[in-house]
Amino acid sequence: MIGRPTKQDKEKFRARLDGGRMAPANGLRPEAKSLFQAHARLAFEPLSEIRRVQQDLLTRHLEYTLRHSPYYRGWVSELGLNLDKLWSAEDLSVLPLTDKRDLARHNQDFQAVSDEKVVDIVFSSGTSGIPTRVVYTERDLQRLAYNEHQSMAAAGVGAKDTVLLTCTMDRCFIAGLAYFLGLRSLGAAAVRNGHGTMAGHQEIIRRLSPSVLVGVPSFLLKLGRYLQADGVDPSAAGVRTLVCIGEPLRDRFMQPLPVTEQLQQLWAATVCSTYASSEIVTTFCECGQQCGGHLHPDLAILEIVDAQGCPLPVGEVGEVVVTPLAVEAMPLLRFRTGDLSMILDEPCPCGRNTIRLGPILARRDQMLKVRGTTLYPGAIAAALDQLPEVEEHYLEVASGQTLSDQVTVHVAVSGTENGAEKRIVEKLQTCLRVKLEVVVEPLSVIRAQVFSRNYRKPMRFLDRRKAE
Repeated sequence: MIGRPTKQDKEKFRARLDGGRMAPANGLRPEAKSLFQAHARLAFEPLSEIRRVQQDLLTRHLEYTLRHSPYYRGWVSELGLNLDKLWSAEDLSVLPLTDKRDLARHNQDFQAVSDEKVVDIVFSSGTSGIPTRVVYTERDLQRLAYNEHQSMAAAGVGAKDTVLLTCTMDRCFIAGLAYFLGLRSLGAAAVRNGHGTMAGHQEIIRRLSPSVLVGVPSFLLKLGRYLQADGVDPSAAGVRTLVCIGEPLRDRFMQPLPVTEQLQQLWAATVCSTYASSEIVTTFCECGQQCGGHLHPDLAILEIVDAQGCPLPVGEVGEVVVTPLAVEAMPLLRFRTGDLSMILDEPCPCGRNTIRLGPILARRDQMLKVRGTTLYPGAIAAALDQLPEVEEHYLEVASGQTLSDQVTVHVAVSGTENGAEKRIVEKLQTCLRVKLEVVVEPLSVIRAQVFSRNYRKPMRFLDRRKAE
């Protein structure tokens, strides 16, 4: 029989909290609040103040990283770096870039703390097909909670909300944990249903009436249609905000993609996009104005670079490069994400004065060359989204002849549409100015590929070029 806790038991429990191995119920520990929430309103400050704080935080980050990371320590003598220098965001361009191959090849050398300080280990997708280990300390998880607290708050989520998480917290997936920690810090109620069944999500929506859903756009669209098919109106379910991950919501010109318009109409909710990765542990989340993912100026420095790694001006499309600040276990400098986007700097009506990250337009390694025409999967998907009969799709790419990729578009169409294949080929040719092969297959076959249990995210791009 378990008795009531004694005074000694309570003191031991308090000591464990103070030791940093557990967090109290209100989210951030007091020391974490002083470390991170001191700059909680920085994005609303004048640009001069934002730059001043960023310079101080960047200098501290560089000094810590160059002293404690075995990988970066060699840069000090090799590049002749001055550890006492006051660094600004503009100074970063003199440093080399870090990419996933570096992280995979020298994984242990990126760890800047002893194994005893590591409290969480995840794996990100690797360039060689082998997932790359990423580790976090307790302080890193507190930083992660603050990061998502700020992001969710910007999207309009607060303590009164009930939030249904349709993303997993298992399988070494950091995003699900990040959202949970951020919501916990906000005081919101999180429902961690993860990759549950449609019927399971429907039951939660019926019983709890969540005001916010977090998930992949195509999945939330599928969920809404499932409710409709069962006689339930998603727009009357009480959901007011969708926080979307993993897939873009807007095009190059910040216009909503068809999936975004469908989500807004189906759920009668505000649809906000969020972007992050296991390595940068920093989120770029849209506010309610839906005009790009806000930078947390105290947590990261953002660059957009060209193929040679040189910074590009505001508005030009290039690769997203992030230097995450205040990371303890695996600090990084100029980490190239492999994603293509651009920086937006027009004033946001929400009052934040920081730059914003535009939509992710494509992966750098997913660029296609088809008979002299450069294509990205996103452009093909956008064209398919304009055809209401296309229910699901994915691309398969193989090496073709004369330096041209061979692209096959696999689609499932509604009903028994006669001539659907011909119409899809013509639509793609009109939008893309190149003719692609289209194969119509049953919806079950397409969905089995796209939503395979072997992947944590929908898989709509099969690259056979690397295997040939």
